[in-house]
Amino acid sequence: MGGSRLDLLKNFPYRRLNALLEGLEPSHDPLLLQIGEPQDAVPDLVLPTVNAHAGLFGKYPPPNGAPDYNEAVARWIEARYGLGAGSIDPVTQVTALCGTREGLFQAALMAVMRKRERMRDPGVAPAVLVPNPMYHVYFGGAVVGDAEPVLLNATAQNGFLPDYAGLPESVLDRTAICYLCTPGNPTGAVASRDAVRDLLALARKHDFVLAVDECYSEIWFDTPPAGGFDAAHDLGGTDNLLVFNSLSKRSGSPGLRCGFVAGDPALMEPLTLLRSYGGAQVPGALMAAGTALWRDEEHAEANRRRYLNLVEIADHHLAGIPGYRKPEAGFFLWIDVSAQFGDGEAAAKQLWAKAGVKTLPGRYMARPDPVTDTSPGDPYIRIALVHDPETVGEAMTRIGAVLRGA
Repeated sequence: MGGSRLDLLKNFPYRRLNALLEGLEPSHDPLLLQIGEPQDAVPDLVLPTVNAHAGLFGKYPPPNGAPDYNEAVARWIEARYGLGAGSIDPVTQVTALCGTREGLFQAALMAVMRKRERMRDPGVAPAVLVPNPMYHVYFGGAVVGDAEPVLLNATAQNGFLPDYAGLPESVLDRTAICYLCTPGNPTGAVASRDAVRDLLALARKHDFVLAVDECYSEIWFDTPPAGGFDAAHDLGGTDNLLVFNSLSKRSGSPGLRCGFVAGDPALMEPLTLLRSYGGAQVPGALMAAGTALWRDEEHAEANRRRYLNLVEIADHHLAGIPGYRKPEAGFFLWIDVSAQFGDGEAAAKQLWAKAGVKTLPGRYMARPDPVTDTSPGDPYIRIALVHDPETVGEAMTRIGAVLRGA
């Protein structure tokens, strides 16, 4: 791969943020809200379970996940999406992941190889459909897979849900994989059941992989969001579907690195083969804790109530400010600050200098148009509501003062 493609990966969000704020001194004690890392204590059952299985650190973990772990995931999927008992085969339809980042990345590599074999035309580049703004791993998978990233803008005008179906047939026919993040990072938008079903039907029509990133699926405030397995149920099977989730957000345990990919057995087989060459395995003791967490809903419900409280704190302080909207789900605020500051970079600098609050400019979650050098993230900042209520309340007070006084 040439250096020019490697250069595409240097546009990394947090490196850019460090450069943007270099030399600025915050006027308050710093509050760091730029990263979506849960800050609450891990559930009580984690450490005792890890300690009870500490002997497993002396063994290589099973490459596709411990049978108990995959079984727990399969049963959780069935319960969460109202599927019949035994609908998900833990052997052929579930693989443990070290979080979801690596699986989402590797899925692009697998899907691009799969599409190339089926197109049999070396002169045509497979396409990878990516929402813009995005979780940066989607774009990275396309670049490293030597595919063409096709970016679909997710804006207020389309409800922050990209119009994949509106692409030309010629693009859809060469599409290898399409990423859908619902609830969305960074926008907090939730795709309807009909929308997910229609996208899965589109994937089947054009024979591409639909990768549904559901890492925020359990942080909801009114109704559980629809997901890939709802669509699979409606369409009579998991063909062309891969669903990704983890315990990082649902269970506030990002350091466990326990996630999963589940779906179409015909896709799971080549993906697990690819992972056998370059995939990290979750240590057995950590998978044991992950098994216990997938089997327990009480802590997940408490976690959900915690985030609802944090969102309500933010809403109390920021409601009525131009550009603010309450997220549909998840724990990110996606605030349009263009009226006050012109763009998110200017806002992030002011919030750091005047309030000591570190936020992420929306531009750093997006890719710009090569002609206009503008992106759909430009007007926004992303704020992660991951701290305790007192810290979030203090942060929202400071942010509100800056936004109102701009």
